[in-house]
Amino acid sequence: MKSLRLILAVFTAALLSVAVYAADPTGSWKFAMQGRGGGGGGGAGGAGKGGGMQVTFKLALKDGKLTGTYTQPGRQGGAPTDIEISDASFKDDTVTFSVVREGQNGKITTKFEGKLEGDTIKGTMLAPGRGGGEPMPREWTATKAK
Repeated sequence: MKSLRLILAVFTAALLSVAVYAADPTGSWKFAMQGRGGGGGGGAGGAGKGGGMQVTFKLALKDGKLTGTYTQPGRQGGAPTDIEISDASFKDDTVTFSVVREGQNGKITTKFEGKLEGDTIKGTMLAPGRGGGEPMPREWTATKAK
């Protein structure tokens, strides 16, 4: 009977330690938006690949619900634009959310999905094509701001 209690105690301790070290996307993340030809604007590339527009998003996971903001620099040195993320979730170390912003021809929705691994989120974003054409998938990599 004592060995059963010991096994149960060890198993319970192991479960609690896993919960303590579960992945959490909460924090500030940065990545460089790359243009279709590698310049600023348009699609996304990895942070640290140089060039492009530096974008920040802040995520918060509370009671199983993911919320946050997406911040991009203003045009031609203007004030940065903060956009609330929508359709956000975090499950099995995968972050998903959408960013809806105003474009020249109406609302533009970009969908992000990425796998959280330590201080990196790496995945694919789906943004409308040129002139509102077919969505174009692009890779993105964000690093946690320290």
